[in-house]
Amino acid sequence: MARIKKGDLVVVRSGAEKGKRGKVLRVLPDEGKALVEGVRLVYKHLRKSQKHPQGGRIRREAAMWLSTLMPVDPTTDAPTRVSAKVVDGAKVRVARKSGASLDAATKGRGSKGSEA
Repeated sequence: MARIKKGDLVVVRSGAEKGKRGKVLRVLPDEGKALVEGVRLVYKHLRKSQKHPQGGRIRREAAMWLSTLMPVDPTTDAPTRVSAKVVDGAKVRVARKSGASLDAATKGRGSKGSEA
């Protein structure tokens, strides 16, 4: 089970961006990285084209290692470790500090076979 998923609020634990918070925009599990909103911004240089006639530079998020990110506990608003628990036959992610579910926001997205 993935420790960090798209849409999670995370805090950066180490590096130049230490302490910053943001929402996960995309997870790249094969690379072990994720894109976090507003964190690790880099410049992308654009060649002149029809879409960008002047060319230029844009700021965008670069991928960060998953090991430097930690989910934020929804009840205590502090970084927390993650464990898994089976609730109603489904595996959910749970905050270790408070025991609150981290999957509450993604709960109503069409679970399979629960309408019985």
